[in-house]
Amino acid sequence: MIRLEDVGKSYRAGDAEVRALQGVTLTVDEGDFVAIMGPSGSGKSTMMNILGCLDVPTQGRYLLDGVDVSGMEDDELADIRNRKIGLVFQSYNLLPRTTALANVELPLLYGKQRARRTRALRALEEVGLADRAAHLPNQLSGGQQQRVAIARALVTRPTMILADEPTGNLDTEASCEIAEMLGQLSDAGRTVVLITHEEEIAAYARRVVRLRDGRIVSDVRNDVPGDIPSDMPGISLASGAGNRAEAGG
Repeated sequence: MIRLEDVGKSYRAGDAEVRALQGVTLTVDEGDFVAIMGPSGSGKSTMMNILGCLDVPTQGRYLLDGVDVSGMEDDELADIRNRKIGLVFQSYNLLPRTTALANVELPLLYGKQRARRTRALRALEEVGLADRAAHLPNQLSGGQQQRVAIARALVTRPTMILADEPTGNLDTEASCEIAEMLGQLSDAGRTVVLITHEEEIAAYARRVVRLRDGRIVSDVRNDVPGDIPSDMPGISLASGAGNRAEAGG
């Protein structure tokens, strides 16, 4: 479904060349849940931009659903993003004076889709917020706002959900709820790629890929997603946080 082949990305910084990604090869199958981790400067953000069709590599190929998007122009990339990629960010990016329902409808307005209200309501139902459809963002908790953002990402029925630090602004309980929800979306057949620096959130993924200095240094399957060690410092598991482990992922 997703394949990076020997992908590199370089930038110019004055007279120096900065190699943000170096020879990255990665395949993500349909329905998988992958967490991408690494320290600051490891290449996580660059990989996120390439996977989200916000940028293109300077070396190698990126195939999404078998289509090479590496050399596409900006308008072509925008069309791919609108049809195939649901983006979720740390800061929610909700319009403050617009209801949850209207925020979820926004991608359908850009794409001139029909039955916008019905599809937006279904997306809110999928994240458990149908009863908050008429609420403004400031009437919702941080976790609820992020769920609205996830519903907005789902409403176009994308091939992939790409979540960039989606729990960065949330407390521990809300973070676990969002990670659990991403896991449930994957269980239902969605492909989820999560960018995070939080080990306890990456533990919900089925696979953890680690970057350092622009290269993949490890790629490990997680046999029991959601199984967070009880003695992990600073972590208080939310209600139901271990349910996926008990259910076998």
